[in-house]
Amino acid sequence: MPLHITDSQSVVVSFLIVLGVIIILGVFIAIRKARSKRIKAHFGTEYDRAVLEHGSAQAAESRLSERETRVGAFKLRELSATERERFLNEWNGIQARFLDHPRTAALEADDLINSLLEARGYPRGSFEQRAADISVTYPSVMENYRSAHSIAVRTGPQEATTEELRTALIQYRGTFDYLLQVAKPVAVRTAA
Repeated sequence: MPLHITDSQSVVVSFLIVLGVIIILGVFIAIRKARSKRIKAHFGTEYDRAVLEHGSAQAAESRLSERETRVGAFKLRELSATERERFLNEWNGIQARFLDHPRTAALEADDLINSLLEARGYPRGSFEQRAADISVTYPSVMENYRSAHSIAVRTGPQEATTEELRTALIQYRGTFDYLLQVAKPVAVRTAA
């Protein structure tokens, strides 16, 4: 016996299909908004920087999620008490040398941050790669870290003044203190 579909049944089936598509679309949009909200809240100013760099929120979120996945594969660890003490002693030496050699001290501070990151389990890389990596676990220090680095490495006619180098050292100190802390860093979540 052939199946006969009436016009009213066609309308009901069409309505149910459209309603299903609308519900699926709504769920998809809600999930994307929640993901965007989480990424923006986690990365803070680094999110805004990524949007400017990549041209759209969607592209920035994709790149930031890739960062999370990359860093999630690292074997990050806490420093031992001995390592922590050694880094503190090195930092104190850098501060002591600042008065006589501010440029050298700022560059040494940059190198010390790199050594500290390596000791914590971050791989070597360019400054931008390292900054991207630590932005996942320590997003709150990124502005100061980037600013301090840009001051410390300036050379030639644009070379930093002593006052700018002092500012850089203060910014490095904040970053150093944050990276040296015993408390666990922000949990790294992989992209959904």
